[in-house]
Amino acid sequence: MYERPLQNGSFFVFFFLLSSQAHALVLKIATLSPDGSNWMILMRQGAKEVAEKTENRVRFKFYPGGVMGDDKAVLRKIRIGQLHGGILTSGSLSKYYHDMLVYNLPMVFKSFGEIDYVRKLMDRLMIDGLGQGGFVIFGLAEGGFAYLMSTTPVKNNDDVRKNKVWIPENDELGLATFKIMGSTPIPLPLAEVRTALQTGLINTVIASAIGAIALQWYTQVNYITNTPLMYICGLLAIDKKAFKKISLADQQVVRVIF
Repeated sequence: MYERPLQNGSFFVFFFLLSSQAHALVLKIATLSPDGSNWMILMRQGAKEVAEKTENRVRFKFYPGGVMGDDKAVLRKIRIGQLHGGILTSGSLSKYYHDMLVYNLPMVFKSFGEIDYVRKLMDRLMIDGLGQGGFVIFGLAEGGFAYLMSTTPVKNNDDVRKNKVWIPENDELGLATFKIMGSTPIPLPLAEVRTALQTGLINTVIASAIGAIALQWYTQVNYITNTPLMYICGLLAIDKKAFKKISLADQQVVRVIF
């Protein structure tokens, strides 16, 4: 006489599990950071903690190493819904909040002391501005100062003009800066830079130390200038429409952890 209640109980448990899975969300996040880098180690740790604390209602799937393309390609895939977010450089999001370029202005900041002071006052403005632009941001992570790194010494503007300098695609600020110096830089996607260094298509890049190591560019250059050219920071940006599909309680879990 206990057979029917057990069947009913099993049915409701099964229904509950199906319902929970239907409301689960897998956030697809792309990045140029290679798997095994410190960025990806931290991101995977955070994703594991989120999954545990939300009982798998919110999970992350990462696409590291540039398999989804550079920042521009990732943002395009976010717009069409193929991805939900990306780990991006701050300047790549200037289309959604133009003042994001402030940190990337060439030769404005000369020390980490200056940067720390400005960031205390401005990081919240950046996060709120990108929020109005359609992205949920959890904070900005320091990438450090970018320097000229090259296969031959660069001691002055004449050396810069002689060299084949790389800049990111669609980097209007970088293009204008090097034109002022009398140089014609070579725009390339980030994923093609290492090959271009190997083949001699370019012989000079602008990168932070952590970026040069993570992207393996350091294996192709021999010299670095001692003048910081610009400040670089990165961030995890998630499409606000996708993030709103998460319950408010689970949103808070994600915000706290990330």
